[in-house]
Amino acid sequence: MVSLETSIIIQAPIEHCFDAARNISLHPRTVWKHTREQAVAGVTNGFIESGQTVTFEATHFGVRQRLTSEVTAYKRPLYFTDEMQSGAFRSMTHQHYFSSIDHEYTQMKDVLIFEAPFGVLGKMAERWVLESYMKRFLEHRNEQLKQWLESGEFSKIRSMDNNYIDTGLII
Repeated sequence: MVSLETSIIIQAPIEHCFDAARNISLHPRTVWKHTREQAVAGVTNGFIESGQTVTFEATHFGVRQRLTSEVTAYKRPLYFTDEMQSGAFRSMTHQHYFSSIDHEYTQMKDVLIFEAPFGVLGKMAERWVLESYMKRFLEHRNEQLKQWLESGEFSKIRSMDNNYIDTGLII
């Protein structure tokens, strides 16, 4: 089992950061392009809420795969947790934490805990490949969220009540 932690400071209100992190429409624009990630079931656009699920389809290591997660803990705007219900991992829990810094900045922290399948081979894959891959994946997504939030475009999407607006921001 691997536990990763990332943290980033974003110049945006805590509510904006919280909402951006749970915005399913924005998600594909903030992950690596080569994964061609998209929401295909459950909540497929707008903001995911407590008790809801989303299924993402993406290509990782040359394999097209699906991962379904459910939001199992939720306290706006401080934290939410999503847990894998089905997918390539034996288990995966992603905790998202937000703390306000002087009302102008937000610290966004991710804790990702996962376990690969396949026993000893899975343990080797965790340490040799998956740990660094997943950390880079999270760091890239967080940098993209930061860029998007600090561009000021978030106010457009937030006011539309779960409707996605293509901001034209190139990510």
